[in-house]
Amino acid sequence: MNKVHAYAAKAPNSPLEPFEFTLPDLGPEQIDIRVEYCGICHSDLSMLHNDWGMTTYPIVPGHEVVGRVEAVGSSVRRVKPGDRVGLGWFSGSCMSCPQCVGGDHNFCPTGEGTIVGRHGGFADRVRSHWVWATPIPESIPAASAGPLFCGGITVFNPILQFGVRPTDRVGVIGIGGLGHLAVQFLSKWGCEVTAFSSNPSKAAEIRGLGAHRIIDSRDPSAMQAEAGRFDFILSTVNVTLDWASFIAALAPRGRLHHVGAVLEPFQIGAFPLIMGQRSVSGSPLGSPANTARMLDFCARHQIAPIVEEFPLSEANAALEHLEKGSPRYRIVLKA
Repeated sequence: MNKVHAYAAKAPNSPLEPFEFTLPDLGPEQIDIRVEYCGICHSDLSMLHNDWGMTTYPIVPGHEVVGRVEAVGSSVRRVKPGDRVGLGWFSGSCMSCPQCVGGDHNFCPTGEGTIVGRHGGFADRVRSHWVWATPIPESIPAASAGPLFCGGITVFNPILQFGVRPTDRVGVIGIGGLGHLAVQFLSKWGCEVTAFSSNPSKAAEIRGLGAHRIIDSRDPSAMQAEAGRFDFILSTVNVTLDWASFIAALAPRGRLHHVGAVLEPFQIGAFPLIMGQRSVSGSPLGSPANTARMLDFCARHQIAPIVEEFPLSEANAALEHLEKGSPRYRIVLKA
């Protein structure tokens, strides 16, 4: 009953191979989820390559899980066997630190990552604490729900955290796996949305997602024309850009917020921040409560990621497709 069939990498840059492991007995607050779909994101690639120096091999990737609750511990609340739930980057937190008690479970200093030191969702079953398994509204298709639990909450959370208003002028840098969801959220939120994209072939699709304007971020004159315009700019990219030009595009008290994992230090002068009381910030995913709010918002406004589907048995091909930057816009594996 506790044997799990999965796909794992046994070393950096090695392909995924069939892998079996045995779970211990279910804890009182734990659940097992029978995996139906699992999304892939760049964080899976980073963990597979040990880019962040915290990978334990063998590693079973996958932290955008959709499935049915299969078994529950004796103290589990809210979910029961048969419920459809989703699981993202976090699979557990202590529930007793100031952050957890205050509702910011995603800041828990001992929080458990779904694929950090344990095995994730490229498998037929995955385990988590029940708090982190969020029920999915029936109107959200299972095949496209997975990316909401990583990419979706990553861009939705700062909208809540920083009080983005429907009257705000906002920008989204990078219209990929994260950005195409951010455009949809912010458009339905009521904002005027500008997409910063260097790919003209995406223009019609970006407007279809809800963007009102598109700016080529590689064009210095176009960027200069945006000076002082934006209340909030959300960067979803993981590469270094001319951040000074985006700071200049902020209105007074505007904010440049990062959710893309840029590894290089930011080169930003203090004066442009001081003179307009502008801010630069970042955030990780979101709490279980905000994840549930995001799902309700998606159900209300028919928001969903655009996905390409592969069978789990073709996970290596799917990862190669992602590494080439080819997907429009997220990849989902069907178990």
